[in-house]
Amino acid sequence: MSKRIASSAIKVVEQTEADIRSRLKGGQLDFTAMSAVSNIYRAGTSVRNHMERTVLADNELSWIAFTVLWVLWIWGEQETGNVASEAGVTKGTLTGVVRTLQGRKLLIRTNQKGDRRRVDIRLSSTGEKLIAKIFPLFNQEEHAVMAGLTTAEQRELARLLRKVNAHMHEETL
Repeated sequence: MSKRIASSAIKVVEQTEADIRSRLKGGQLDFTAMSAVSNIYRAGTSVRNHMERTVLADNELSWIAFTVLWVLWIWGEQETGNVASEAGVTKGTLTGVVRTLQGRKLLIRTNQKGDRRRVDIRLSSTGEKLIAKIFPLFNQEEHAVMAGLTTAEQRELARLLRKVNAHMHEETL
């Protein structure tokens, strides 16, 4: 059987969604929501994999490592809990990423005064140079990824995804 859910071909994905509706008919299921969520997941995974295979692989960075560098580049020194939240990972996962980046001399880790359990991280000068070098390349790939949509469609997609994200945060608070 050919890949269906993982396909990037619009017609294959549409047929897959029709097959799912046919197989699961009769239930009280929201197929529109199912389709939207599965397409968010597929698109996000495709973009992440593309970025990791192109710009990030060339610099031996994972998506999470890149996100950590980017957060520190934009907002400066941060407590690790804040960075974990921004990167969408647990503190435990971040610990491994921080060790790797620290070993590569891309960031500096310091314990907060008065509470050795709390740790701050910031970019080293090497980390600053790396993120400043690769971000324009990353953004070029973002542009290429979105080339199939008009500027207006990109704005609408971003607006709708912000709305989904805001709703998720309302629901989980």
